Amino acid sequence: MTDPVVLVATMVAKPGQEELVEKTFAAALPKVHAEPGCLRYALHRRTGTTGEFVMIEKWASREALDAHMKGAVMREMGAALAQALSGAPDLVFLDAIPAGDADAGAV
Repeated sequence: MTDPVVLVATMVAKPGQEELVEKTFAAALPKVHAEPGCLRYALHRRTGTTGEFVMIEKWASREALDAHMKGAVMREMGAALAQALSGAPDLVFLDAIPAGDADAGAV
């Protein structure tokens, strides 16, 4: 059995593009949730900002994440957001350190 993969992706919208970025991600969420291996794909906004978005992701395996990254939904989002983001997403992969309650102690 493979360990789940947790990824935090931060994207910054160019000024004036915040609404487009949010709407693009919101429209993609149901499609990503239906992808094989998607355990969590949750959009957040950094408190106090209008244009800094954080996606918290959890995938059943690295293979599931790789398929997502190469899939149609990501290609569609990439095309829609190519000119709306200030740069490439900042990707941070996390390794869980299980402690305490199994459900509350890990993403």
